[in-house]
Amino acid sequence: MTLYGVLAVAIAFLLDWFFMEPPTRAHPVVWFGKVIAVTDREWSAPRQIGLLIALGLPAIAAIGVGVLVQIAIVVHPLVAAVLAGIVLFTTTSMRMLLETATDVSELTETNIETARKEVRALAGRDASSLSPGEVRSAVAESLSENLADGLVASLFAFAICAPISLPLAAAAATWVKAVNTLDSMLGYRSKPVGWASARLDDAVMWIPARLSAVFIAVASLGTGFLSDARSWAHEPPSPNSGWPMATLAAALDTRFEKPGVYTLNPRAQLPTAADVRQGVSVVRRASLLTYVIAGVFAWF
Repeated sequence: MTLYGVLAVAIAFLLDWFFMEPPTRAHPVVWFGKVIAVTDREWSAPRQIGLLIALGLPAIAAIGVGVLVQIAIVVHPLVAAVLAGIVLFTTTSMRMLLETATDVSELTETNIETARKEVRALAGRDASSLSPGEVRSAVAESLSENLADGLVASLFAFAICAPISLPLAAAAATWVKAVNTLDSMLGYRSKPVGWASARLDDAVMWIPARLSAVFIAVASLGTGFLSDARSWAHEPPSPNSGWPMATLAAALDTRFEKPGVYTLNPRAQLPTAADVRQGVSVVRRASLLTYVIAGVFAWF
């Protein structure tokens, strides 16, 4: 079955490369988001309901996907591998992130108002008064953070489980993506129902965030960047996102800054458009490295 796991990783990579994202109407993550939206309201017991949501919704999604892949195995393992590859494709994303980051960074040199609007698709912050350098910082931060959230977490959950069971691997990738999606929609201090989702995501992302920092350092041909990053990684409120962000800031020798919240590599300058282009190249290499290593894990 290990060969089929590797095939699923390859299918996910090729689908991302050629299609970037499934159509919105057919995207399972969009469907899951609609389910989450129903729960996004005031509850009389928000902490208890929040715990049920955090534990229940990802489990339901994972079990459903695992059953579908198990049924596909009965038809033929190759059918199951193709289905698992499609599942993995829907739970990961990289090429769209790279292209969006490039486009927004270029806009900072030609149309800052449009760049401020477009950067909201990458970074959750008020961009209305950001300078061009601060917009580019938000873009570069999103590049590094989404390497962990959008690729490494689900891909490695799949790869670790693939030698055991293809249905389990597809279910694991789905579960991780569901947890991350819950956090992105509910995990805010202003939403008491999201407390459990936020804490669960912190736990799930602990290893992927640090793996992503390693991949960024290797892709930058400088593992010493990790020691530099350690000095700033705890500046952001998140226990995880600071690691890949700080490592990319060190690799590019630029300052990443979210005004009023954190500053990474404070002695450097805010990134130029050329710095962001270099960051895109680094994260692209890191993502390719991620797929290769995931394929090796899936094989063994």
